[in-house]
Amino acid sequence: MMNFNTFENDPFMLIRGFGYSVIRTHITKSTNKQIHTTMQQFTTQEKIKHLLGFPVIVAALGYFVDIYDLLLFGIVRVPSLKSLGVDVDVAGTYIMNFQMIGLLIGGILWGILGDKKGRLSVLFGSILVYSLANIACGFLPQMHFGNIETTYAILRFIAGLGLAGELGAGITLVSESLPKELRAIGTSLVAGFGLLGAVVAQLTVELAGDWTYAYFIGGGLGLLLLLLRVGVFESGMYKNLEQDNTIAKGNFLSLFTNKTQFIKYLKCIAIGLPTWFCIGILAVMANQFAPSFGITNLNPGKAIMWAYVGISAGDFASGFLSHWLHSRKKAILYMMLFTIAGILLLLFGGTKTENQYYFYCAWLGLGTGYWAMFVTVAAEQFGTNIRSTATTTVPNMVRGLLPVILLGFDFFKIDYGVIVSASIVGSIVFFLGIYATMTISETHGRDLDFVEA
Repeated sequence: MMNFNTFENDPFMLIRGFGYSVIRTHITKSTNKQIHTTMQQFTTQEKIKHLLGFPVIVAALGYFVDIYDLLLFGIVRVPSLKSLGVDVDVAGTYIMNFQMIGLLIGGILWGILGDKKGRLSVLFGSILVYSLANIACGFLPQMHFGNIETTYAILRFIAGLGLAGELGAGITLVSESLPKELRAIGTSLVAGFGLLGAVVAQLTVELAGDWTYAYFIGGGLGLLLLLLRVGVFESGMYKNLEQDNTIAKGNFLSLFTNKTQFIKYLKCIAIGLPTWFCIGILAVMANQFAPSFGITNLNPGKAIMWAYVGISAGDFASGFLSHWLHSRKKAILYMMLFTIAGILLLLFGGTKTENQYYFYCAWLGLGTGYWAMFVTVAAEQFGTNIRSTATTTVPNMVRGLLPVILLGFDFFKIDYGVIVSASIVGSIVFFLGIYATMTISETHGRDLDFVEA
């Protein structure tokens, strides 16, 4: 039996050790205590009871609405900005950056709140903020005061603040509520179903015929979801910790002042970077690649939709793959390599038609469907007193780094064109992602009832 902790010293042992089983115990540096990972067996009926329990269902619905609203601007970017009379490319990038900055800041605020006040406070507060912001976006054509571009950017910033709290709080709650044997499958169900929100967002825009209706529907769905959340109970692990005033909760700075935690935190972020490279560059900016491939009509909204069809399928599969392999690391690495193959075929395999491009978007989505798994890994790396802070900020740090990825893409494409530029930026983010995956500690079967010193 091979000790997975040796991969931190020799990352390439991961490749050589794929045929071995994962060690069954772990030593946490934060508590210096042994955490046993003896795996319990469940009947089919017990599995269904846990996996279709109220926390999982509500978290999945919440993430569905979250993704709907998160991707909505990318889908309506062109028609909404044209109708408002502003430059699609310049204003689109400006507004998207505001939304991403909101996600970055909101991730920090909601993460700290989740550890200090509880997971449920975030689930209620975040959805209220982004629901109201999206309804306000629907009234933009009637807003004749000030600069419409700035107003749009501010509203997407507020929406980003709210959207930042949903996934981290939901994954944290589900991870702490489910038995460790079913965590990977449970979180994959949450993300797999939730990501279908992108598909529904695209279909809503097409069927509604007016981009403002899509914002109204998204905001309304969020407000309806609040009613369902009334019946959700707080995480038992957090409730046990809540009354203990001797343990520091939600200390965001500890992720940077503690060397061990800082390295874990950076690796968690790096693992997620390839996902937003594929979405933010290859899908959202699909229209910029069209001339290079000789494609006359390439719809970024459809590219996003097909990417998220793939991501949804990938997220469903990633939990079962991790469960089957007894390893989070192997599942993520396999999916990254699959994604790289798709990118190479897309950029250099002779893509010539609109449908071919959409096919590869779905391929890339399937490969980057480890999104739920990477967030689960983040939740499993840290103790209960800082778990929400880490789990909520990590995906939003990834999202918040999209402007940096876009800057790199825009910088290189001036001299080298979009295909070479995408290749350069993609090589960087995938190198970081693969290295982080191979060197981070394995968390399959890890007990989560521990705290950080």
